[in-house]
Amino acid sequence: MRPKHLAITLSKLTPHPCSKLELEQYVTEGDLASYWMLGVNETDDLLDQRVLDLGAGNGVLGIACLHLGAAHVTFVEADEEAVDVLRQNIASLNQDLRQRTTVIHAHLGAEDFTPPNVDIVVTNPPWGTQTAKADRPLLESAFSTTARAVHVLHHVKARHLGAMGKAAGWDYEHVLRTEFRLPAQYQHHTKRATTTEVMCWRFHQPGDKRLQVEED
Repeated sequence: MRPKHLAITLSKLTPHPCSKLELEQYVTEGDLASYWMLGVNETDDLLDQRVLDLGAGNGVLGIACLHLGAAHVTFVEADEEAVDVLRQNIASLNQDLRQRTTVIHAHLGAEDFTPPNVDIVVTNPPWGTQTAKADRPLLESAFSTTARAVHVLHHVKARHLGAMGKAAGWDYEHVLRTEFRLPAQYQHHTKRATTTEVMCWRFHQPGDKRLQVEED
């Protein structure tokens, strides 16, 4: 699928309801989701791979993976409203894509969760702005999987990711640095919209580095 076509397809999905500030819910827009997942596909080839989308929201990342050839995507989301939207978005897909999905309603860190056997993990976790360390249950789950690569989008100033990955036996590399748009959707927002810089990380098993850029 061409990048523009994928971005348009993802932009037509019903957006994340973003109703719970404590869960730090923000919309990952179709353009960014397309750009990032195409980068994931470049480094790890999503064709016929089993993907785990942690903190899936409306499913935009996992659905992008389906369009790029993933064999199966497991979506995990804590918020019941978001799960309803996620199911609606999956229902809008063609039958071939729909039958390659599993949706799990689970709050990581608050209840037991055993990740399925997967090849690739994608996640845009809460960044810990409202609740300290809110990202850790998702990251810990990602690093405990059988995956060969874990792709994480996080704020550019989040330096703890590398240490967490290393402690769990993963090496890492930075795939891309870009802007994340933050619309004014909560009461404490005083501006209509703003942007913030984010980094897309690729965690991998030692010896499986795909990029030539030196990490700091």
